[in-house]
Amino acid sequence: MASTMTCILASGSPRRAALLGELGIAAIVRPADIDESPLDAEEPYPHVERLARSKASVGSCGSSEVVIAADTVVTIDGAILGKPHTPDRAKEMLHRLSGRTHEVMTGVAVRTAETTVAGVERTVVRFAPLSDSDIDWYASIAEPLDKAGAYAIQGAGGLFVAAIDGSHDNVIGLPRHRLGQLLGDVGLSYDHLRS
Repeated sequence: MASTMTCILASGSPRRAALLGELGIAAIVRPADIDESPLDAEEPYPHVERLARSKASVGSCGSSEVVIAADTVVTIDGAILGKPHTPDRAKEMLHRLSGRTHEVMTGVAVRTAETTVAGVERTVVRFAPLSDSDIDWYASIAEPLDKAGAYAIQGAGGLFVAAIDGSHDNVIGLPRHRLGQLLGDVGLSYDHLRS
């Protein structure tokens, strides 16, 4: 493999691009447009790994390129909470998370011209109890509408997080430690991706 690889991020998430940017990696953003609906009776862990692999497989991958893809969900009571898209749906999700513990799972895939590897990171998050006014206020701003589980830990939604056990990056959407392990599995490191 080449000593320097072009990094392609198969996601339109500015948060994922920013997490890579903090490592000195200026990824080419090439969002993968796939159906993210769960399959019948699909559990969260295989769901996010399948979607990460599917996103990584979209488009070409040259010999001097590495594609990074990820998919994040929030799970509680065995249910997958995706992006709410509407304030009313965001309120429903926030009421469900209020005062309780939930799990954030991110599937991450790394693709080279030769192979694709993937893994899943899990983080446990505990929300403080939320009042109706807390929920109404947060659902009224744009932030929760395009976030899995209807909150952004790195934004105003961080106000609701009482405790976290696991990777903070994972809750944002790209667990960089797990990504580093997957890069190692294909013979690469972050040094190979630095701009």
